[in-house]
Amino acid sequence: MTHSTDLIAGDIEQYLERHANKSMLRFITCGSVDDGKSTLIGRLLYESKLVFEDQLTALEADSRKVGTQGEGLDFALLVDGLAAEREQGITIDVAYRYFSTEQRKFVVADTPGHEQYTRNMVTGASTADLAVILVDARKGVLTQTRRHSYLVSLLGIRHVVLAVNKLDLADYEQEVFERIVGEYAGFAKEIGLTDVVAIPMSAYVGDNLTERSANTPWYEGPTLMGHLETVEIDDDLLARPFRMPVQWVNRPDLDFRGFSGQIVSGVVRPGDRVRALPGGRESSVARIVTRDGDLTEAIAGQSVTVTLADEIDVSRGDVLAVADALPGVADQFEAHLVWMGEDEMLPERPYLCRIGTMTVQARITKPKHRINVNTLEKAAANTLALNEIGVCNISFDRPVPYDAYTANRDTGGFVLIDRLTNSTVGAGMITHALRRSDNVHWQVVDVDEGARTELMGHSPQILWLTGLSGSGKSTIANEVERRLHALGAHTYLLDGDNVRHGLNQDLGFTDADRVENIRRVTEVARLMADAGLIVIASFISPFRAEREAARELIGTEHFCEVHVDTPVAVAEERDPKGLYRKARRGELPNFTGIDSPYEPPLSPEVRIDTTSDSPEQAAGRIVDLLRARGVIA
Repeated sequence: MTHSTDLIAGDIEQYLERHANKSMLRFITCGSVDDGKSTLIGRLLYESKLVFEDQLTALEADSRKVGTQGEGLDFALLVDGLAAEREQGITIDVAYRYFSTEQRKFVVADTPGHEQYTRNMVTGASTADLAVILVDARKGVLTQTRRHSYLVSLLGIRHVVLAVNKLDLADYEQEVFERIVGEYAGFAKEIGLTDVVAIPMSAYVGDNLTERSANTPWYEGPTLMGHLETVEIDDDLLARPFRMPVQWVNRPDLDFRGFSGQIVSGVVRPGDRVRALPGGRESSVARIVTRDGDLTEAIAGQSVTVTLADEIDVSRGDVLAVADALPGVADQFEAHLVWMGEDEMLPERPYLCRIGTMTVQARITKPKHRINVNTLEKAAANTLALNEIGVCNISFDRPVPYDAYTANRDTGGFVLIDRLTNSTVGAGMITHALRRSDNVHWQVVDVDEGARTELMGHSPQILWLTGLSGSGKSTIANEVERRLHALGAHTYLLDGDNVRHGLNQDLGFTDADRVENIRRVTEVARLMADAGLIVIASFISPFRAEREAARELIGTEHFCEVHVDTPVAVAEERDPKGLYRKARRGELPNFTGIDSPYEPPLSPEVRIDTTSDSPEQAAGRIVDLLRARGVIA
């Protein structure tokens, strides 16, 4: 199967026990396009006798059909499984392979070299202990070599193998090898990579992979497999403070209540004092429960159920931590961010954030700077595009327990998720909490919403009118306010044009500015509703994500979305302000409905068809809805 020993035939149980107790090394292969990453892994599997006979037969057939090595075996096909990868001879997705030798077990991630797939490389590197960075001996250190090396450093991988590959195509020249090593060493020092082992090799021929090659007599270092088997990983997870993000509250019956999760660092024993964060309640460990019985000790990497001596409130997403070495708790951070979304990052847009086992809502403020991976220079930036790396401030909607990423990957790393598509759009690494998050607190007040409602004689409400320019939003909003005023209701009309004369006069009409425009308006509307008013907000508000964020912030019971639905052709025909004509002439870039998208509501409380309903009829329907909701009598 993998490797044969006398133990397999003589004492299978002892062999399995020895195999189970081998150490595990997780590593990635990365580098620029066509540097030979997939070929390297395929050759390693082949040289280590880890390829089954049927796989070898299939490899021979595939090599003749889609191989890139003429009559020879194309070892990359052992790893590249996607049809597009085989057709183009490139790696697109991350390919994981498991194998073992007499000394160690391995999980290797073959990551793509194209810049457009950098996000896939980040995925593969997030759990790796070592990185094999390949460089084509004919090309030297390239942009993507630097990019991947910087990401390796950023993601906390400290052990690097610089594999100078395809040396057979450079006549095994020592000078070529040393020139590349020297060039890379300078860059590695700048980004903090200090443990770099350089190996000259030819992945296709097999030079210096499992045995020292006669083609490089001038090289006296280890083979690649020899280094992978013996490198000492400075795994200090056990020495770090105990952390266990709670994944599940285990309650099989009335007499048992435990908290299940994977220990990400440290050691825990019955009797240890622990604290549940972010709540802060303290207790001691009563039992460590597993399927095979209770443990006297559990360590990092184990999944267990912990019971506590006291009945304290612990939920999914909380972190159990040793009481005398606690993580921080904050809701605002500075973080490195790798942007992985096809659409650029929009400051202040709400995203979902997964940190540990907790999911929160997050907003990214304007990036502090973007990092040029070639020069390591920091450049001013308003946003981040696909595969760009920057430093940003990020704000969560609630406090979360955290460690700096350099101290703990699991409690210091997070991913950002698009709220509408559920796709991962960013990977972040916390550097530190912002001090202002500790200095700003909610002030308790005595006059609450109930007192204001009683004084006003009606409940607060936000009527959010959305639609294209020229749809009739302002006319309908004005008629609604006139009717409510006649009924004695306390109202305020927030109009899109009016707020841009004051509150939002500094904003333009880019996607990022539109997001910020609606964020500010949402906060103002929330304050007005908190004062007891019926707020009528009339804004194009083209993006669904911002309208949904407004609903969540304000609360569904106080929020009513009104879609003033008008076809673009009808709105353009009306064109009361002449804006469509200017947009068609190219004088108004980013105009909604022309060259900027409008995302209509999926399920608004009220839909107004302005091709059939008059403003008076529309206002009547909205006021009737407020009566039906009990907002007004």
